[in-house]
Order: sequence, then structure tokens, then C-alpha cells
Amino acid sequence: MEFTHQLIQQLINGVSLGSIYALIALGYTMVYGIIRLINFAHGDIYMLGAYVGFFATTTFKMPFLPALIMAMAVAAVVGIVIERAAYRPLRQAPKIAVLITAIGVSLLLEYGGMILVTPQPRTFPAVFPAHTYNIGGIIVNNQQIVILAVSIALMVLLTYIVHRTKTGKAMRAVSFDTDAARLMGIDVDRIISITFAIGSGLAAAAGVLVGIYYNSIDPLMGIMPGLKAFVAAVLGGIGIIPGAMLGGIILGVIEALVSGFISSTFRDAAAFAILIVILLFRPSGLLGKNVREKV
Repeated sequence: MEFTHQLIQQLINGVSLGSIYALIALGYTMVYGIIRLINFAHGDIYMLGAYVGFFATTTFKMPFLPALIMAMAVAAVVGIVIERAAYRPLRQAPKIAVLITAIGVSLLLEYGGMILVTPQPRTFPAVFPAHTYNIGGIIVNNQQIVILAVSIALMVLLTYIVHRTKTGKAMRAVSFDTDAARLMGIDVDRIISITFAIGSGLAAAAGVLVGIYYNSIDPLMGIMPGLKAFVAAVLGGIGIIPGAMLGGIILGVIEALVSGFISSTFRDAAAFAILIVILLFRPSGLLGKNVREKV
């Protein structure tokens, strides 16, 4: 019975963590699905969102939801600026040039953040009272409930946008064939900018959720979650939106199980071991051969 309780507890913890990975992974997979670019600055957009949420709740005294929306909006604008300034001029350049640029943008955000807000970790304020619920020996807190609820709501909203709106149809068209989409009158540059904006907004939401869950943020906080979210995107199938969601949840659950039953020391190693296994045996990801739409 004790083992069952611990297993369920770790599964709950893993789903909470995995939903955050999924939000970040969605940005990776959307951008890759449109322009075949791995945006390694994406994890730092997550960091930016956490800081915007921090200042929104401390300096401007905003409640949680307005602070979340503000963080997503600021990150969306930054995502558009990064795409137009750093990636658009290199769209026809060799892939290695774009990759190096992405790493450069990542370093710029990290060390620019250290200059602007200092390298010292900040304590994220409690945006709502913490409550813990004991359900048959399983401990669930309201922070986990909020993280899961917000993540599900954003994923549902994204799915609606992609599959039920004119912009979403244009995104899928550009993903399938950019030249044909342009010939059909679709403004490809605008669609790419929107894709960066949406992906960046989702990453920022993840940053705010992590802030309220762990109560600590710092300018380098996006490095490891950004890499793990990339693993999640590859695990589910890079370029496939349901794959990013699935990969994030699976990765979070595996990390929680490793931490709970083996050692937290190996949780990062488990993530990258998964990446190696997937690249060796199923490089297209779990949904790569089953889902035809790339976005």
C-alpha cells in the first residue's frame, strides 16, 4: 500500500512537472514545424517570462492571472523581435549559421538578464495562499492544481487556434509547403512571426508557473528546462504538437519516478538517456509515424 501511495504521488508530481515541459516544448516544435529551426534561445524566453511575472506581481502588485497574461504578451513581442532581427535575415543561410545565431541569442538573453537583474536568485512572491490537500494519503497542493489547469487550458487554446482558425490553417499550410502557401496568398513572414509569438508566450507561461511552484528564479534558470523541453519535443516527435504535449508529460513522469524511487541526482541523466534512446531507435519520435500534420 505504501508503494502504491508513493507511486501515485510521484505520478502526480510528474504530471505537474511534465505539463511545464510540454508548454516549453510546444514552442520548439511549432518553430521547427514551420521553418525547420531549433530555437535554442527558447529556454531563455521561459526565463524572461518568469522575471516579467515576478516584476508584475512585486512592482505592479498584479494578481496571478494578469501577471501571467502580461508575461506572455511581453515574451510574445520579444519572440517576434528575435525572429525578425536574428533569424529572418538568415532564412536562406546554411543551417549551421542559424544554429550558431540561436546559441548567440540564448547567451545574449542569459547574460543580458544577469546585467539587468543581477545574477542573484529572486524569491517569487506567493501570488495566492498555499493549501495542501490529503486525499487518501496522497498529497496535492493548490499550486499543482493551478499549474495543471493553466497548462491544459493553454494547450486546448493552442489546439483550437491551430485547427479551427484561419491563422492556424495558414500555419499548417506553411508547415506543409512554404512555397505553395506563398503562391496561395498567405503572408509567410507574418505566419512565422505569429508562430514565434505563440511559442514564446507559452514558454513565458511555463516560467511564471515554475516561479509560483519553486518560489525561486534566476537568469540562468532556462538552460536545463530548455534542454529538457527539447528532449520532450524529440521524444514526442519534433514538429508535431500532440507529440510535444505527450513528450513533456512522459518526461516529467519519468523524472519524478527516478527522483522518488532511485535518486534525484539521476533525474537529469534520465532525460538525456531518453534522448539518446529515441535518436537511436525511433528518431521520428513516438508520434512521428502516426501523425501526418506537422503543426
